[in-house]
Amino acid sequence: MDMGGLQIEQDGQTLRILLSGVWGLPSAAGLDRRIAAIHAGGVQHAVIDTSGLERLDTAGAVLLHRLWRRLAAQGAKVEWPAPRPEYRTLFDYVADSGEGKVIRPPKESGALALVAWVGWLTLFFLREARRFIAFIGRVAESAAKVALQPRRLRLTSMVHHMEEAGLRAIPIVGLLSFLIGVVMAYQGADQLRRFGAEIFVVDLIGISVLRELGVLLTAILIAGRSGSAFTAQIGTMKVNEEIAAMRILGLDPVEILVLPRMFALILTMPLLTFYADIMGLFGGAIMAWSSLNIDLNLFAQRLQDAVSLKTFFVGLVKAPVFAALIGMVGCYEGLRVKQDAASVGRLTTRSVVQSIFLVIVVDALFSIMFSIMGI
Repeated sequence: MDMGGLQIEQDGQTLRILLSGVWGLPSAAGLDRRIAAIHAGGVQHAVIDTSGLERLDTAGAVLLHRLWRRLAAQGAKVEWPAPRPEYRTLFDYVADSGEGKVIRPPKESGALALVAWVGWLTLFFLREARRFIAFIGRVAESAAKVALQPRRLRLTSMVHHMEEAGLRAIPIVGLLSFLIGVVMAYQGADQLRRFGAEIFVVDLIGISVLRELGVLLTAILIAGRSGSAFTAQIGTMKVNEEIAAMRILGLDPVEILVLPRMFALILTMPLLTFYADIMGLFGGAIMAWSSLNIDLNLFAQRLQDAVSLKTFFVGLVKAPVFAALIGMVGCYEGLRVKQDAASVGRLTTRSVVQSIFLVIVVDALFSIMFSIMGI
């Protein structure tokens, strides 16, 4: 195809402009300069002849509209005899779009923007929930294979992660649980002292620590410590294409990477929860002794009367469930890492937030279920 051409013929008071070739983006710069050089001073009529055009695209239509406006601005009455329908349609579209003007999008109302945001957020959560449920199905399938063939379980890897997620977490879990017990005893004593019911601080500490705070605090610490580590480790392997190499060798990344980490958390979380309960009660006992003169023997006797073994198991039964959630979320986000380092940091942060969110939601569901069951 020929490049776009423009030829000018003048017959008295009539200026005839012949367009030819392809009026499009490749020839736009040259045609724009020729249009800018047209002077129709003293001419009453201008005729634009497009019979020689081979093709007209949006850029060419913009130039044609610019030519029309230039001739009209110089006082000529512009005519376009027998244009092709598709050329006319494109020309009218450019003219209606306000070529050369700044078009600002209409402002949305606050209510409409809120509805749009809620809709987007709902679709986002539904999409993420569907993907995560599909991942849970993959993990369950791999766990069933390992249950049928126990030799497939990577014991060395699982023991290593038990050490990293369990043994090395003992200091921070114990310290924070102890301090939480101290704080609860101090705040509870300050309030109960007004009613002369200081002894009930033992009930407060025992029930709250054993039922809720011990397991919940442990889960939040493990989510921030071990869940983020799982995401970073698997995400780094994804960036280095180690997971792609596993798939090429016919190995299942879920079986090799996810199951040992998840089983390690499931086995260590109840032990950490028990340790957190003991440290929380010990912190509360120390504070009760120092501020309320409740000695350790009286504290232990009152604790035995206030709480039962059922209260202890209510908190402990949540630990494996929280551990499975934290392990799956951490590994799930790690497997979603893209081929860049920024994705590792972003999804590591997301895994911690999602793990803590799910732990609290499931804890609320446990509370409702136990309330209905009368436990």
